[in-house]
Amino acid sequence: MPQSALTPVRERALRSLTQLPPFSPILNRLIASLAQQDVSFAKMADLIEKDPVLAGNLLKLVNSALYGRRGTINSVRHAVSMLGINKLRNATLSMSVSRMWNHVKTPPGWSLARFNVHSVGVAILSDLLAQKLPVDHGEGAFVAGLFHDIGWLLVVLGCQEEYQQITSAGFEDEPAGSELELRTLGMSHAELSAEALAAWNLPEPIQTAVRYHATWELDPGSGAVNRIPLSRVVCAADYYVRHRGHHLNVFESGHDSEDALSDWLGLGEQLPGILEEFDIEFSAIQEFF
Repeated sequence: MPQSALTPVRERALRSLTQLPPFSPILNRLIASLAQQDVSFAKMADLIEKDPVLAGNLLKLVNSALYGRRGTINSVRHAVSMLGINKLRNATLSMSVSRMWNHVKTPPGWSLARFNVHSVGVAILSDLLAQKLPVDHGEGAFVAGLFHDIGWLLVVLGCQEEYQQITSAGFEDEPAGSELELRTLGMSHAELSAEALAAWNLPEPIQTAVRYHATWELDPGSGAVNRIPLSRVVCAADYYVRHRGHHLNVFESGHDSEDALSDWLGLGEQLPGILEEFDIEFSAIQEFF
């Protein structure tokens, strides 16, 4: 019997982490900066200027019509001051991670572009929601959204036969599909995603949010009164982005999207403004994927 047949699915999936390119120096620095509230414009600009492709894409983004800028911005430092640290960091993270994934060879039928757009959409909306709500560890919302489905990529790379079993079943009902996922893989893609983040030494609250993003009711949380677990925010953002048609080729058709945002998070009258801001940011950055 071949060695691969003796290897548990989980181990094969996690082993595929070695097929992913290492984080670039700028990506490592950006993730490390998440815990710092006083990152200076100059430090961010210095990081970005060292990557000509990234700097060019950032300038293109800032000068896009959707941002409605007057005049042409042709320096990274000006772009940083216009966008602000938070949006600048998020855009740079999105572009850097997308470039990293584009070096990965995936099997036919898996769209890295679809994966990128879905992940970035969930990241943007998670971050916007965390800015408006009392969210536990809200500073990690963007990264949690960006990596919430990395487990599916690991399954595609390391467990193609099992992935085909799941997707060929044709489930449109998510609970039934999730049950098949557990039976086939022995764990959920969310758990795989969290294990990948642990291997990358990302902060534990981000790991927890990713682990429970599909089952946020089970998230042990911090126990803080009147705080919303980050996993619930990522889950609601995931539902909404799927409803917009940006879902993966698994049992992930969107449903109850705005109800999820309103009922699960209690947004009320804030919701239209958040979704309008999301539309602007998401539309502006999609062309880079």
